[in-house]
Amino acid sequence: MRRNKSSIHVLMAWPIILFCLFSHPVSAQEEFVPPPAKRVTTFSFTMLTGGIIIVHAALDNFKDSLNFVLDTGSGGISIDSTTCAYFALPKKMSDRTVRGIAGMKMVEFTYNHSLHLPGLTVDNLDFHINDYDILTSAYGIRIDGIIGYSFLRRYLVMIDYENNLIDVYSPGTYKYPHGGYLLRPQFTTLPMQQVTVRDNTMVTDKFYFDTGAGLCMLLNEDLVKDSSLIRAKRKRYPTEAEGLGGKKSMELTVVKEVRVGPYRFRNVPVYIFDDEYNVTSYPVLGGLIGNDILRRFNVILNYPEQQIYIKPNKHYLDSFDYSYTGLGMYIVDGVIMVTDIMEHSPASDAGFKIGDIVVGVENDLSGNIQSYKTLLQNARTRTKVLINRKGELMIINVKVKSIL
Repeated sequence: MRRNKSSIHVLMAWPIILFCLFSHPVSAQEEFVPPPAKRVTTFSFTMLTGGIIIVHAALDNFKDSLNFVLDTGSGGISIDSTTCAYFALPKKMSDRTVRGIAGMKMVEFTYNHSLHLPGLTVDNLDFHINDYDILTSAYGIRIDGIIGYSFLRRYLVMIDYENNLIDVYSPGTYKYPHGGYLLRPQFTTLPMQQVTVRDNTMVTDKFYFDTGAGLCMLLNEDLVKDSSLIRAKRKRYPTEAEGLGGKKSMELTVVKEVRVGPYRFRNVPVYIFDDEYNVTSYPVLGGLIGNDILRRFNVILNYPEQQIYIKPNKHYLDSFDYSYTGLGMYIVDGVIMVTDIMEHSPASDAGFKIGDIVVGVENDLSGNIQSYKTLLQNARTRTKVLINRKGELMIINVKVKSIL
């Protein structure tokens, strides 16, 4: 991977340029450059827990507003199987396979569609069809699809996490703003950025740059074992995450430091997973860096030039989420239900049972699963959860543990 050494080049070249200018006649040089990038549109987005970006768009001539995740970890563009059936879109089985942390499968496609974003229509899109019920249940809003490489490769896309705005530019020359850093990740359909992780040892490896991951980092268990990265005495907590194929068992812990370009983060929560479906093709990659770190920057995705520019924003110094309950909640048949309880976790110690319906958390009775999850992120506190167990209302006090 090439490293960005532009500042070194400027400092070393400056005296040579001066000498050349004053010692030799100057002759004009012709250089063909692409036209300047032009702003096409600006629109707002919704940010969910972990920094997940939801953009609203319409498909073809249908008027319904759909919810799409903007995901640099997607090698194409996709639509939910239920949404596809609702619009009666024609489908065709392909010989292509999609792979995620919890499974892999052959997929159907629906071809040659248009996506209407605010102020922008993107034509000639081939959507692969997937089942996103697990994401809908986890986030509490309908997930109709994922926007990835098929869209991002056509534009320069600026993500402003401070104001929840996205600017889309046509490809072309662009002057990045002062005060940030230019990453030059390796690109296939997914950007792979060099990141340094330090705990018991220090590891520098390539990681997927993944705005579709609502966590800080996901580490391949083989990388952790081979490098002895995590301190032996470092406690790991059993947990789960959602991805293609469903839920995936993982372990949650903390590493001393993560460095992206010149930016360092201390005591970073990380997930460790058994990559049984070879998503990271280890040792090619060590895992992924997710949006709970990336949201701390305003990000410019310049796929046409294979560049990503990051500039710290007001979230840069936000504290990380060190909470742990071992409680899994999902929307099931219109209610928020406890579906998973980790053994020997605060949730199991507090007395939760599978099938409990969560009615409220603290004084919040909104029925908003995002709000409830946020209220359960206050480490080292006792949090009141109102549940309905077989028709009986009761309050359970859960002691939210800190993994730090």
